[in-house]
Amino acid sequence: MEKPIITIEEFNKLDLRVGRVIEAQPIPGRTKILKLKVDIGGEVRQMIAGGAEYYPPSYFLGKQFVVLANLKPRTIAGIESKGMLLAAAVGEKPYWLTVEETVPPGTRIM
Repeated sequence: MEKPIITIEEFNKLDLRVGRVIEAQPIPGRTKILKLKVDIGGEVRQMIAGGAEYYPPSYFLGKQFVVLANLKPRTIAGIESKGMLLAAAVGEKPYWLTVEETVPPGTRIM
């Protein structure tokens, strides 16, 4: 699906940051999603991430991901998610956008 062209002002509304996963756990009764605690700099947020059938919780621990921090909260499987880890998708499998160099959580993505 082709997306509309946006302006730089619209792009600047996105709060993209580096987030470090400090906790990752399965959700009882769910095989495709995980519950994460993500340090986004000055705040730890709970987020739900897909791809649990491809990546165990241990994959996420301590890694830095590109996070959309100002996404409207959404309840998934009865759990509030306050942000989103970004990924490329090939079919159903996510390929997480990670930050290889160590930078402080909350660092802005430009």
